[in-house]
Amino acid sequence: MPLKPSTVAGPLNGVTVIDLTRVLAGPYCTMVLADLGARVIKVEHPDTGDDSRHIGPFIKGKSAYFMSINRNKESIALDLKAAPDRALFERLLAQADVLIENYRGGTMEKLGYGFEALAPRYPRLIYAAASGFGHSGPYMKRAAYDMVVQGMGGVMSLTGHPGGPPTRVGTSVGDITAGLFTAIGIASALFERQHSGQGRKVDVGMLDCQVAILENAIARFTATGEIPGPLGARHPSITPFEAYETADGWIIIAAGNDSLFRSLGRALGRPDLPADPRFDSNPNRTQNHDALKVEMEKSLKTAGTEHWLGILEAAGVPAARINNVAQVLSDPHVLSRNMVCHADDPDVGRVTMAGNPIKLSGFADPESRHPAPALDEHRQRLLDELHAVESSA
Repeated sequence: MPLKPSTVAGPLNGVTVIDLTRVLAGPYCTMVLADLGARVIKVEHPDTGDDSRHIGPFIKGKSAYFMSINRNKESIALDLKAAPDRALFERLLAQADVLIENYRGGTMEKLGYGFEALAPRYPRLIYAAASGFGHSGPYMKRAAYDMVVQGMGGVMSLTGHPGGPPTRVGTSVGDITAGLFTAIGIASALFERQHSGQGRKVDVGMLDCQVAILENAIARFTATGEIPGPLGARHPSITPFEAYETADGWIIIAAGNDSLFRSLGRALGRPDLPADPRFDSNPNRTQNHDALKVEMEKSLKTAGTEHWLGILEAAGVPAARINNVAQVLSDPHVLSRNMVCHADDPDVGRVTMAGNPIKLSGFADPESRHPAPALDEHRQRLLDELHAVESSA
């Protein structure tokens, strides 16, 4: 008899994840797995718990940051250097499908819990490691945070405006991409285990993930030999594809082909633009992007953003306002897709958070989620379950 499945319905029901991660990359991964129905048992240090419990902003003394990425999980506090807690940890591993950790390379080996040590004892266990630099290579034992890999991975060199200072992407793409790639790796290993019966090691480095998302920048460097730099809001290879000034603000216009550009010209009252030899093809428009921007803004600055949004939508040209976070959270489409959900925390009340973007037919997408656990909140429940499972074996 295995441990009970998660109470969250999803395709990963019946999968048990032992989660040794903290801060963001690993917890983001396990949040995705939990949203998809996995049972996630978060193992935290007895003294401090997850570091992010102490990162603001705070609501009534509790970290909103921690609560936003640890929903639908359980918590047990274990000191993996203490013999009684190691014994309990190994009892949990015996019932688990996945172990995930995000320590720097070599840490789990020092504890005696590296993949090579665990695989013979738990041959079906998927061992996932989301670390700064992966478990091989000259940097494997270095520590890393989001900013470190954004810088090392080239992403910051592409972000911001020409001539400006180094600029961090406004969300933690170093951590979040690693969390997403790790979730994909775990799901793939679980699928393969159905055929082989064998657990696998999933080794994801945050720096690797930044390299993986450089996409167009690598293609440009390969094709031209020129090192790409920051371009502000402009796309490097498609024009018009950036933010343009209107009479009262800004508007995003993304006319990604010649047909859309002709529609854009008519919508702006400038049917002459597509016939202009400077702008009659995407390569020419991209080469002359500054001149095109001047011509487009002559029309756009005659009216406000909302006016042009209506005109461009009617013309079938992709366009958008630039929303702040408050506007995103009140957007009717975002709300209709259940991308704003909540959890009712026993101490602070209702906490708003981003929803799950993976919508699956046949599974509910609830507006409310289980709140993030208190440190060691589920110890007794897990002890009782382990006793019941082991007694029935």
